[in-house]
Amino acid sequence: MDDSPHPSDAAIPGRSAQPSGPDETRERDRRLVDRARGGDLEAFNTLVVHYQDYLVSLAARITGDLDSAQDAVQEAFFSAYRNLAAFRGDSFRAWLTRIAVNAATDVTRRRQRKPADPYPEREGETWEPPADGAADPEREAIRRAQGRALSAALAQLTEGQRAAIVLYDVEGFDYPAIAEITGVSLGTVKSRIHRGRLALREALGASLELFGS
Repeated sequence: MDDSPHPSDAAIPGRSAQPSGPDETRERDRRLVDRARGGDLEAFNTLVVHYQDYLVSLAARITGDLDSAQDAVQEAFFSAYRNLAAFRGDSFRAWLTRIAVNAATDVTRRRQRKPADPYPEREGETWEPPADGAADPEREAIRRAQGRALSAALAQLTEGQRAAIVLYDVEGFDYPAIAEITGVSLGTVKSRIHRGRLALREALGASLELFGS
C-alpha cells in the first residue's frame, strides 16, 4: 500500500525551484546533441561542461562521497555518448539525469560489495560546487556543516528513497519526471518520498537544528 505524501509534508532544506528550463536551453542541447551525433566531439564536450558540476553534486548525494560520484559521472557521460541515438529530443537534462542516477546507484552497489576502506580520506564530506570567493566564512561553515549532516543522513536511507528525495527535494523534479528517471510507478515515487522524508528527519536528529525552521 502506497504512502502518499500529506500536503503538509515539508520539504527538506535546500530544495531548488522546479526546473522548468528555458526553451533556449533545450534548443541549445538539441543542437549540441545533433552535432555530437554527427561526430562533433567538441559539441559533446560542451554538454559535459554545462552539466558536469550538476551531475557530480547529484551523484555525491546518492553515493555519499566525491570519488564515487566522479566515477559515476564519468560512466554516465561515457554511456550518454555511446547512446546518443536513444535521446528523443525532449529534455537532455532529464535524460542525462536518469543515466547518472543509474550509474551512481551501480557504483554504490559495487562499493558496498567491497571490504570497507579502513582509512577513508573523505569520510563525512559531501561535494558542493565551489563557493564564491566572497562568501561569508561563518555562513560557509554552516553550509558545509549542513552538507555533512545531510550527506550522512541520506546514506541511511534505502537507495530508492535516497534517489527520490534528492531528485524531488534537492533538484526539484516533479513526480512524473522522477518516475521516468528512476523507472518506477508514480505511486512508488510518492511512497519513497514520503517514507524517505520521515526516515531522513529521524536520521538528522539533533542536526536538524542546523537547517532552522
